[in-house]
Amino acid sequence: MVDLSDIRAATDGLPRSYEVLVRDQVKFRVGQLVYLAVSRDERSMGIAFPKEERDAAIAAEPHKFFRPAPSDERFRWIQVHLDALDATELRELVLDAWAMCVPKKVRAEVFGDDR
Repeated sequence: MVDLSDIRAATDGLPRSYEVLVRDQVKFRVGQLVYLAVSRDERSMGIAFPKEERDAAIAAEPHKFFRPAPSDERFRWIQVHLDALDATELRELVLDAWAMCVPKKVRAEVFGDDR
């Protein structure tokens, strides 16, 4: 299981990423785009995720992934149970979510490729 300190460690040092507190909820942004939001009870998080892959991820691992609120279904977003993740998987999800929100040039600086 991962927690908020693990999430902070995973986001630490990502270019253009910063943490904000919005209505008692921790969120991570690039510019004004939120790429990760921790639930108020810190048991789950929402992350940027390709809409076209969301249903398959939920079907494949329902213990880990779940649908966002109906009002957020139009966005590229998925919810994740933190108790179903280890630190390595968290880092992968965070990097992928962050990469969706930064310019290609910034992604290439971190990944060394053109994701």
